Amino acid sequence: MKIDRLIGILSILLQEEKTTAPELAERFEVSRRTINRDIEDLCKAGIPIQTEQGSGGGIRIMDGYRMDRTVLTSKDMQMILTGLRSLDSVSGSRYYGQLMEKIKTGSSEFVSGRDSILIDLSSWYRESLAPKIELIQDAIEIRKNIRFRYYAPSGDSEREIEPYYLIYKWTSWYVYGFCLLRNDFRMFKLNRMGNIIQTTEFGKGREVPFPNMTDGKEFPTKHRVKAIFDASLKWQLVEEFGVNSFKNMPDGRLLFEHDFFDEEYLLSWILFCRDKVTVIEPEYIRNEIIRITSDIIKRYKK
Repeated sequence: MKIDRLIGILSILLQEEKTTAPELAERFEVSRRTINRDIEDLCKAGIPIQTEQGSGGGIRIMDGYRMDRTVLTSKDMQMILTGLRSLDSVSGSRYYGQLMEKIKTGSSEFVSGRDSILIDLSSWYRESLAPKIELIQDAIEIRKNIRFRYYAPSGDSEREIEPYYLIYKWTSWYVYGFCLLRNDFRMFKLNRMGNIIQTTEFGKGREVPFPNMTDGKEFPTKHRVKAIFDASLKWQLVEEFGVNSFKNMPDGRLLFEHDFFDEEYLLSWILFCRDKVTVIEPEYIRNEIIRITSDIIKRYKK
């Protein structure tokens, strides 16, 4: 990704007195033209980079505005490498691993200490997830639509979108883009996407809002549930919703109240808890649980 390359270039300039565009191009496996654009972007970001042509020339940080290496401390570099390592856990290639090695090159004293944070973003679906992330990431970079089959509770559908962001949130990966079918911006869960292909190139004219993932806009609350749980499921409530998600009742049971946006997930979760939970409200969720369990009983009696 471009941001990773910019961090890598800046790290090299901090560690070395001077480098050249061909050296950077070979190191990051891109063209010299791409490196020149990266240097321009670093200059726009306020990094005082000087380039000199001809024999003995190269790229360096200006002497008159020399950046101290303490701008990035050993701890800062460890955090950068931790972030790259987490991305490497869902990468379908060796790109992030190679980038980490490039950043470390010539700076063994600067990058000291052992890792204290280990992040694996791949979940249980690494083999199927990594190729999807790589394909979508590439489509975002080269501005190409992606077409895929989407499997949702409401049914299967064929979708085509302009992809803009890959998002890791709510323990899952999503792609955020403009859906040509709905004519609006939508979020799609990668695990529900199949047969993904890149299609036509799209332009830059559309104004893209930053995905709002904090106020319920993407997943608005639809169901306010009140339920009583057996004390034996306290660990599960703590694990999924936190230590303050319930109140202890005088008889030892737990009073739980929470908002849910997905009825299918809510019903699956309640049924997963078996006879250790009793839903108090809303009434329509109670009725749906009765219907489902009645159907199960009928099926097994047959």
